[in-house]
Parts: sequence; structure tokens; C-alpha cells
Amino acid sequence: MPGRRPHITVVGLGPAGTDHLGDATATLLAAQRARVYLRTARHPAAARFEGARAFDDLYQSAATFDEVYAGIVEALVAAAREAEPEQVVYAVPGSPLVAERSVELLRADDRVEVTLLPALSFLDLAWTALGIDPLAAGVRLVDASVFGPVVAGEQGPFLVGKCWSRQGLSDIKLSMPDDVGSALPRPVILHHLGLDDEVVAAVDWWDLDRTVEPDHLTSVYVPGRPVPARSAGAEVAQLAALMDTLRERCPWDRAQTHATLMPHLVEECYEVLDALSGLDGPDTAHGAAAHLQEELGDLLFQIVFHARLAAEEGQFDLADVARGVHDKLVHRHPHVFGDVEADSAGQVVSNWETIKKTEKGRNSVTEGIPAALPALMLTSKLARKARSVGLEPGATSGEQTAAALASLTRRARDSDPRPDDPLAGETGDVSKEVGALLFAVSILAQHLGVDAEQALRDRALTLRAEILAAEGVPDGQVGNR
Repeated sequence: MPGRRPHITVVGLGPAGTDHLGDATATLLAAQRARVYLRTARHPAAARFEGARAFDDLYQSAATFDEVYAGIVEALVAAAREAEPEQVVYAVPGSPLVAERSVELLRADDRVEVTLLPALSFLDLAWTALGIDPLAAGVRLVDASVFGPVVAGEQGPFLVGKCWSRQGLSDIKLSMPDDVGSALPRPVILHHLGLDDEVVAAVDWWDLDRTVEPDHLTSVYVPGRPVPARSAGAEVAQLAALMDTLRERCPWDRAQTHATLMPHLVEECYEVLDALSGLDGPDTAHGAAAHLQEELGDLLFQIVFHARLAAEEGQFDLADVARGVHDKLVHRHPHVFGDVEADSAGQVVSNWETIKKTEKGRNSVTEGIPAALPALMLTSKLARKARSVGLEPGATSGEQTAAALASLTRRARDSDPRPDDPLAGETGDVSKEVGALLFAVSILAQHLGVDAEQALRDRALTLRAEILAAEGVPDGQVGNR
């Protein structure tokens, strides 16, 4: 038939001797004896198929396992083309889809058609020998060559396959903490499962590479592993690595710029403020701290995102951001890291502003304050700056503030204010009068140690609760849509 591709059937030899070989596989191998290829003849069931070609020579000549597997695929494709229209049979230890890189490569090669005939794998014998249900225990299967990097920070348990050398067993042992002997149960060596010389033995960690002569039929079960003390640096590095992956693989993340992320940054800041306000609220016992942790994480991700974008443009990276703020804080705390005296928080602020002004080469302490800040927050920051240069804002007395409020209240009722209104001669612009009153209240709040922005927000949320109560709507049933 035109366009038909050569055909290869991949079969599994099972995990041990020929008694674990399936009937269908045994029949096929016997019928196709002249066209059978073995990944390795070093398998207990392979002796039954004398005369079949094995690829053990590639393991001796190739520099890496990747070269071995690529060589096997090329040889099989060539053999299948030569045998066309007959099929060739490729036999691998265990089951074709369990830890068989050559089969993975063969299935991805569009020069041939591949059929799989499953078989018992070493995993089935391992679960029986260990007496565990891998699903219930949450066992993770790991290749011995990558055990250390893959399981770092994970607790396990693990079934480690391909422990074919003493060096591999030693690497597993050395990847564990120094005090591992008293920290977790002993590992279990699984060697030659299903054969007459089968070994299933729990051993001391330091005897892991001394108990058996390992080969390709050796595995290790690690019951569990202590999670090392968490490091903030390691966790942030893991987050940065995730950011790299998202920029490479996620269409939405790839499309973002500094400008498109700005609304998200603002939103995350406000969500952190919301979470902070919940710490002293009625929901404290219901996960307020967990909520704050989540929102701080979302905000941190925005910082990591912007740092990644800058790194792509060759400007700076996350390490530069961290180092920069570290060095800045050290420099601005000479009373901690130097010989400057500061006996009060006010003196610290004054020193801070002086240092900052020198650092930035600024002419005014007001430089760098975003004019787009919420009005109450802007007032609060400017008031602190004013005091740092010896200026006390908001000289209006409490009596004058009360009188101004009364005047504005009358103006709201009557468009013709009385001549003795304290604000009547100041300006005809009611907006300015309202601004002056709000400014005075903001300064008064600051003198009382109250954050005016948060205080007003809290009062607004109280009104929200009153509205919900009037509507008969439970607070928990209200979303943000």
C-alpha cells in the first residue's frame, strides 16, 4: 500500500524470568525470532531468545545514554525498512512504557508505526514486596540519576529506579541530611525481584551502597524524607524560576509588559490593604493571617514579574532589586549600622530624609512623592515631610475646624452663608473650603496617631455593613463583581 510506514511492535519482557512473560508476548517472540531485537541481553528472560540481536554494544561505545537510545532508534528504523512488509519486534525489560526512554523516542518518530504490547513491570513486584498501595501512600517514582535535585524539599515516599551502580546508591545516600539516621525510617533495597536471589531488605542509610552488588534490576524504596528548614532565598528563587517558565510557555504571561501589568499591581496593593484590615476584625480566627499571606504572595509575584521583564531588556534582575533595597536600607540606618545617634523615631525620620535628599540629589524633600496618591495619603506624607524641615502644617485650631464644619453644614442647607462664617471671607470656592476642612481633619488625625485613609475606609465599610443589614443580605454572600 503506497505510503505505508514500516512497522515495529514493542513488547515487554517483564521484570524477571520467563515465568513473568505474557503468553501473547512469548508467542510473538517465538514467531518472529529472526526479527527480534533486545534493548539488552542482560535480562533474565532474554536467554530464552537466543540469536536475537541485542544493543548492548551501544552501551559500550556511546558517550551518553541519550546517544545509546538515539542509536537504538536509528537501528530499529533501518531494520524495519529492510523487513517491510514484515514487522520487527523490539523487546525491552519490564513494560514498554515504564522508564523506557528508547520506546518514548521510537513512538515519537514518524518514520515508523509502533504497536505496544504491555507487560508486567518491576513496579508491580515492588508494591507486592513492600506490601503497600502506591496510590494510598502517594509514592513518587524517581530515576536514581536525578534523585537529589528532583526530591529536594519534598517529603516522599519515593521508589527510586535504575539504581544500577554503587555510585548511584551512594549519591542517594549523600543527598540525605547528615542526621538522617535518626530522622526517618530506613530505606528498603529491592534487588532481583521475582528471581531466586531476590533481596528485599531494610538497611541502615550508611549501608545503602554496601549491601548488594547493584545492577539494572536494583531499586530503592525511601519511606520518607525530612523536609529541610525552609529558606526565604530558596523559595524566592523557586518563584523566580516559575516566572521564567511562565514567560516561556504561557501565552498570557508572554504578552505582558510593564504598562499592562500596572493595573494588576495597583489592585494587588489594595488587596493587601484589605487583608491587613482583616487582621483585627471578626474573621481573625477564620484565616485572616492565611489571607494576608496569600495577598502578600500575589504582590510579590508582581514584583518578580516586573523584575523579569527588566531582565529581558538587559536593565536589571530580581537579584539587583533585592541587593539595591538591602544596601539602601543599610545606608539609611546609620544609627543601626554606623555611629549616628538617634534616640527617637522622629530623629530617625529626620535623618532618613536628610540622607535620602543627599542620595537622590534632590532639591526638595517633596520630590518623589507621587501626586496621584489618594488625597488623604498624600496629605499624610506631605505633613511628615513638612515636619522634617521644621514646618508644622495645619495651624488651624480645633475650634476653627469645628466652626468651619458648622459653616459648611449651613452652606449645604442654605446657599446664602451668614457674614460671620469663619470661612466666608477666605474664598467663595466651596471646594477649597471643603479641602481645607478635610486637610485640617487629616492633620488632626495624624496628631492623634490615626491613619486618616484607613479610618475613613473603616467608616465606609461600616456603612457598607449597615446597608447589607438593611437589605437583609449576609455579608458572606456578597462578592466583588
